[in-house]
Amino acid sequence: MSDDNIDEKRDLIVTAMRERGRILVAFSGGVDSGLVLRLAHDAIGDECLAVIADSPSLPRRELEAARKMAGEIGARLKVLRLHEMEREDYLENSGLRCYFCRTELGRELRAIAASDGFNTIADGANASDLGDYRPGMKASDESGFWHPLIEFGLTKEMVRAMTGGLGLSWHDKPSSPCLSSRIMTGERITEEKLRMIEAGEDLLHDMGYRLVRVRNIRGAARIEVSKEDVPRLTEISTFDEVENKLKGLGFLSVTVDTQGYRQGSMNRRV
Repeated sequence: MSDDNIDEKRDLIVTAMRERGRILVAFSGGVDSGLVLRLAHDAIGDECLAVIADSPSLPRRELEAARKMAGEIGARLKVLRLHEMEREDYLENSGLRCYFCRTELGRELRAIAASDGFNTIADGANASDLGDYRPGMKASDESGFWHPLIEFGLTKEMVRAMTGGLGLSWHDKPSSPCLSSRIMTGERITEEKLRMIEAGEDLLHDMGYRLVRVRNIRGAARIEVSKEDVPRLTEISTFDEVENKLKGLGFLSVTVDTQGYRQGSMNRRV
């Protein structure tokens, strides 16, 4: 897509946002919802509000990154505490986990919108999300969320092109779904498992790995990093260091997925 077409889509979205009035943005701290927040702020300034859901499944470094993103945009940010860890249907970690989480989020955001006079709740779903198995999208639709990126046909590639064109420092930020997504479907979610995963990923981030997943497979850690980082991580001395530290966190064993990170790998392998 040409730069002219990207600019045209941006103008169309901004115009649509102005027509909707006050907008509450369901902000995840990712590039997609970050773009929606930036465009909403361009359209209506402080008449938009970003709300990020905080819970044990949100890494602390992601919460801090979200604060910085909102600050770079100049947008207001509210941190909303969610309580999905008190829901048995969430803790069971079935294929509908995201549906239950998103349903609770929708309920809380609708309450904020009603009390504070927001006309619309917008999220960062994009056209590349369509056709994939996303029960969270179903919950968002049921809650009446507006998907501006889908309405105007923006794919993930277009989103990154637009954020880059706007000069946003986080345009190439890797995606980072919640920590619960690292636990094998059907295996119960606990705060202890989430903290182990977060500590393991923090360790690898601090070692310079930008894209990281520490999957919890029945107590064992399976590490995924970008394909180009696999040789460095599997070098004997580096792996030994990582293995010892992750076992110190409580993992029973540690392996590296030599195929590198693939989106949705937990849906394909157990």
